Amino acid sequence: QVQLVESGGGLVQAGGSLRLSCAASGLTFSSYAMGWFRQAPGKEREFVASISWSGGNTYYADSVKGRFTISRDNAKIAVYLQMNSLKPEDTAVYYCAADPVYYNDYVFGPNQGRYLKIWGQGTLVTVSS
Repeated sequence: QVQLVESGGGLVQAGGSLRLSCAASGLTFSSYAMGWFRQAPGKEREFVASISWSGGNTYYADSVKGRFTISRDNAKIAVYLQMNSLKPEDTAVYYCAADPVYYNDYVFGPNQGRYLKIWGQGTLVTVSS
């Protein structure tokens, strides 16, 4: 059974940092690109970042570029999202997602969320002003 479990969410003041983790099981982790989406209250889900199977290629939403860093550890079967300089508008439930690798250095982007089939349950990040 494929499972993604997020952790690391919480309440933080604006300007602060959080590190989200996503532990995967039931899949050959190195055969998947991984990424993060988020959904704020009353808003649609939006893409945050993704990373290729090797970690050699990453893709960020413009809204988080320069503040967030996605990484993965294939030995630990986990993907991470380091979030710095957090803003109140970063408040959302953050979801981990996985997609099979279609070509070397494949990453998924904002328009592919509807096609992804493997999702975690989400972790809530609240940034206070």
